[in-house]
Amino acid sequence: QVQLVDTGGGLVQPGGSLRLSCAASGSIFVISAMGWYRQAPGKERELVATITSGASTNYADSVKGRFTISRDNAKNTVYLQMRRLKPEDTAVYYCYARLKMTVLTPQNDYWGQGTKVTVSS
Repeated sequence: QVQLVDTGGGLVQPGGSLRLSCAASGSIFVISAMGWYRQAPGKERELVATITSGASTNYADSVKGRFTISRDNAKNTVYLQMRRLKPEDTAVYYCYARLKMTVLTPQNDYWGQGTKVTVSS
């Protein structure tokens, strides 16, 4: 009933840029926060960046100054602009949305299917 589709991954050389997008659709009453996590091979999933409906942002220390998260509330879409990419940014990136489906339902987290980012020369 709620679907998140994240796109924009690919292969990029070190120092390059990529822009990820994630659109939420379905039975959505309100989205309080959206964001991105990533999981590298053999590692746990980690927070990359989050953004609230009021545009407050939070970043992992490892991406501060290089990544920018933004959001289009009207389109229920979140973006992650990634610059000066490093090989250690290689991972599957997952978007998420914390939302309520109706005014009566509690907030729940929903996840995209993941988009792979590979930083390599």
